[in-house]
Amino acid sequence: MGCAPVRSTSRPRPKGAFLAPETCRTVAMSEQEQAEVRLEFARLKQEHADFDAAINAMIAMGCDPLQIQRMKKKKLALKDRLSALEDRIIPDIIA
Repeated sequence: MGCAPVRSTSRPRPKGAFLAPETCRTVAMSEQEQAEVRLEFARLKQEHADFDAAINAMIAMGCDPLQIQRMKKKKLALKDRLSALEDRIIPDIIA
């Protein structure tokens, strides 16, 4: 199954021209898949907030800066995973 033919009013395209495969996206995921992604998103968002609180407590207690830096790195990795999940939840709309 390919993407829909490209239609543009600004420039004619060859008949039957299709979008490149990397620009194709799954139109919709099932409700269960979307619920699972949203649940994972909520769990990771809470974990991210927990890391934030732990980092602030470690700073206040004067913990080892290396440990604090490691926690910040883990928190950043969580943020990256949150962004990836958010991209799956919110469809990419090409304007």
